[in-house]
Amino acid sequence: MKRQNILSGSPWEDKMGYCRAVRIGNIIEVSGTVAIVDGEIVKKDDIYAQTHNILTRIAEVLAGLGASMSDVVRTRMFTTDISRWEEIAKAHGAAFGEIKPTTGIYEVSALISPDYLIEIEFTAVLGQ
Repeated sequence: MKRQNILSGSPWEDKMGYCRAVRIGNIIEVSGTVAIVDGEIVKKDDIYAQTHNILTRIAEVLAGLGASMSDVVRTRMFTTDISRWEEIAKAHGAAFGEIKPTTGIYEVSALISPDYLIEIEFTAVLGQ
């Protein structure tokens, strides 16, 4: 099967040896994604806005791979403040509505920057 790597242009991709997403056959895995626009963190105190930003940006990544949010079968959400889960759930629910992928939400002690409140990973399967 052919492997397709999708790079975002982040300098960390070469430093850490990873890419934004990988498609092999009908499976797409998307790396942990944080809320950033043009190198700037999205609303440092707004977990809903950060979640929405991530979901919107990954929808674009999936589209570039011939997929859509309806192909997502799993999300993994990592947050530094689990008490704000309802704000996260509101954005996730708006993006996935009737799609309803499996998911997990986990509180972690820290993300790569203290200004990031959430990071999300995605798995999509094409040809459902």
